[in-house]
Amino acid sequence: MRSFRVATDRLEMQVHESGPEDGVPVVLIHGNLSTGRFYEHLFDGAPERYRLIAPDMRGFGDTERVPIDATRGLRDWADDTAALLRALGIDAPPHLAGWSTGGAAIAHYALEHGPVASLTFIDPVSPYGFGAVKRDGTPHFDDFAGSGGGTGNPEFTARLAAGDASDVGDTAPRNVLNTSYWRIGHKESPEREDLLVGEILKSVTGDDGYPGDTTTSGHWPGVAPGTRGILNALSPKYCDWSGIVDLEPKPPVLWTHGAQDIVVADGSPWEMGTLGSLGAVPGWPGAEHFPPQPMVQQIRAVLSAYAQRGGQVEMTIYEESGHFPPVDAQERWSKQFFAHLERA
Repeated sequence: MRSFRVATDRLEMQVHESGPEDGVPVVLIHGNLSTGRFYEHLFDGAPERYRLIAPDMRGFGDTERVPIDATRGLRDWADDTAALLRALGIDAPPHLAGWSTGGAAIAHYALEHGPVASLTFIDPVSPYGFGAVKRDGTPHFDDFAGSGGGTGNPEFTARLAAGDASDVGDTAPRNVLNTSYWRIGHKESPEREDLLVGEILKSVTGDDGYPGDTTTSGHWPGVAPGTRGILNALSPKYCDWSGIVDLEPKPPVLWTHGAQDIVVADGSPWEMGTLGSLGAVPGWPGAEHFPPQPMVQQIRAVLSAYAQRGGQVEMTIYEESGHFPPVDAQERWSKQFFAHLERA
C-alpha cells in the first residue's frame, strides 16, 4: 500500500492505493465517520491488473479540512473524486465502489462525470437520503424535519471531538464501530481495531463536518436540516440519487447488503421514525405521520427500475453481515466484487 497527498484543483486529498500505476482504476469511496483505510485489507488479495484507489473524503481522515456544502448533497464528494482522477492523470472510465454515504457519491459521479466502467453499492444510503421520507421518497413535512445535523447524538459527537478512544459506554466511538459497522460479534485484531478507531477520530466535527448545523422546526422532532456538514448532506432535502434510473449508458451494478445492518435498514435505529416508535424521542406523531424509513425497500425499488430500463444489476443480501460486508465477510465479498469487475 502507498499513502500520499494529492493536490487537486479543489482540495488536497490523502490517498491510499495499491497496484500498478497504469492499472485499471478502481476507486473505493468510504462512508460517514470512516476513511479510505477501511478498505486497505482488500489490497493484498486484489488481482494485479487493478489500481485500487481509496481516498479520504472531504471532512474525514487526513484530507484537507474544507467545509461540506450540504445543499449539494454528496456532489462535493463526487466532484472531489473527479478532481482526484484528473490530478492523477487517469482518464479511463473508473470502476467505482461506494459504501454507505459513498453510495450517493458514486451515483452522482456516474450521473455528472461519467462514463464509468461499473458501480458497486455497499449498503448505500437510500436513494432518497437518510430519514424523514415516505417509501416513495416524499417528505413527511415540507421542511424535511427529522433529518439532518440536529438528529446526531450529542454525546457521541462530544466524544468524537474529544478524541475519545476508550471503550466505556454505548456512545464511545470504539463501541459504535463494533456494534454498527459490522455484525455483532465480529472483531478485528486489536491492532486493526485501534487503527480504525484512530481513523474515525480524525473526522471533522461541528457545523462544517459531523454532524453539521441545524435549524428549528415546528414539526416533530423540532429540528430540520441546516446547510453545512455531513448529516445535512445526507438529508433527503439535498440527497437524492434516484435519478440513476435514467443514466445512459448504464454501467453494470453490484449491490451488496448486510442483513444485520442497523445503519441502513428498514427501521434503522439511527433514524428518527424508528427512534420515535421505540419511545427514545418523545412526542412521536405515530406511524401514520412519521413511519420508520424503509431504506432497503427504497434501494431495491430504484435498482429494480434501473434493471427494468436495461441496466445489469446483481443484488446480494449477506445474511451474516452488518453494515460493511467487505470486513465481516471479506473473502466472499472480495471474490464477488472482483468477479463483478471482470464481467464489466
